[in-house]
Amino acid sequence: MSNSVSPLSVLATSPLTGSQRPGGKSSSWYEAMAEAWGKTLNAKANEIEVASDQLAEGNDRPEHITRMTALAQQMGFMSNSAHTSLQSVGTALETMARKQ
Repeated sequence: MSNSVSPLSVLATSPLTGSQRPGGKSSSWYEAMAEAWGKTLNAKANEIEVASDQLAEGNDRPEHITRMTALAQQMGFMSNSAHTSLQSVGTALETMARKQ
């Protein structure tokens, strides 16, 4: 087994310029990708929440219900995409770590 470090493992753990976690530690690009997905999903969830509040206030026209359905479908698609991308990259990093 070699003591050299693969370029992918260095990239996965390398700090991002200007990105800091609480406590002053730099985050990796993989963590930044997960945080970006989280922020995107939160934004979509907030859209759904606003539309849901409007529905609860009596805005139950078909166009609004259709919009709610579309938002829910978008959220499902984005959630699946986030899971797939994070799992794929995580698996690739795990594979590279085992080959070192």
